[in-house]
Amino acid sequence: MEKIPAMQLGVDGAESAPREGATIAIMRMARPAARNALGKNMLQQTRDAIEEVPMDPEIRAVILTSDVEKVFCAGADLKERREMTQLEAGMFVSKLRNTFTALGALGTPVIAAVEGAALGGGLEIALACDIRVAGEKAIFGLPETSLAIIPGAGGTQRLPRLIGASMAKELMFTGRRVNASDALKYGIVNHTVPAGSALDKAIEIANEIAKNGPIGVRCAKTAVDVGMQTDLASGMEVERACYAQTIPTKDRLEGLNAFREKRTPVYKGE
Repeated sequence: MEKIPAMQLGVDGAESAPREGATIAIMRMARPAARNALGKNMLQQTRDAIEEVPMDPEIRAVILTSDVEKVFCAGADLKERREMTQLEAGMFVSKLRNTFTALGALGTPVIAAVEGAALGGGLEIALACDIRVAGEKAIFGLPETSLAIIPGAGGTQRLPRLIGASMAKELMFTGRRVNASDALKYGIVNHTVPAGSALDKAIEIANEIAKNGPIGVRCAKTAVDVGMQTDLASGMEVERACYAQTIPTKDRLEGLNAFREKRTPVYKGE
C-alpha cells in the first residue's frame, strides 16, 4: 500500500503544499497476467492492506485502483475456482464477502478509481467503497447469472441500495455490461472523467476530504452507513450519538478557533 502526502490546495493559482500529519493511502491491484482476477493470494493481500489502514491515524482517505492497463478487476479467478471443491468455493466466497465488508467498514473514506473493466467481484469491491470515479472507457457489470450463480460478495445487497431494486435486478438478471456514461446515469458512480484520469480525480477528492476534521468525517460516514439500514427515527438517534462523539474533541475547538482567527484549521484527529 502506497502512501502519499495529502495536499493543502492552493487558492487562485497558488502552489499547493503538503498537509501536515495527513496522508492518502493508495491500494493498487496488480495482477496483470489474470486481469486482476481475485484469487486466494490477491484476496489475502487485499485483506492485509485493509487491516493496515486503522493502524495509521494520519491516513485521511483511501483510494482503491488498478495498476493493470484497461482493467480495474475482472472478478473472481475462474481458473482457480474450477479447482475448488464445493466446500472450498463456499469458504472462498465467504472470505471474499467478509473482505469487502471490512473495506466498507473502514472509518476512513474509501474512493474507487476505476479504469477499464469492473466485472463481478470487481464491481462488488467498488460498490464497497464510499465514492466511485470512472474513466470514460470503464465498463461495469455483474455477469454471475451467466455462470448460473449470483453475485456473492455483496452485489445483491449494495447495488439495489445504491440504484434501486428494479434497475439492480435488471442488471443482475441480464448480466448486462454498462459503460461509464450509463453507470453515472444509474448512480453507480459519482463522477466520470476522461480515460486515464480517474486516479487524479480520486486524489483531488481525497485532498478535499483530508482538509476536514477526521473525527467528523468518520462520524459522518458511520451516521450515513448505519442510518441507511434503519428507519428514519432510529437514524436520527444514530446521528445524535455520532454528533455527541465530536463535541468533546480538540478538533472541534480547533475548528471554532480557526474560524475566529481567520486561518486554516489544523486537525489532528484528537
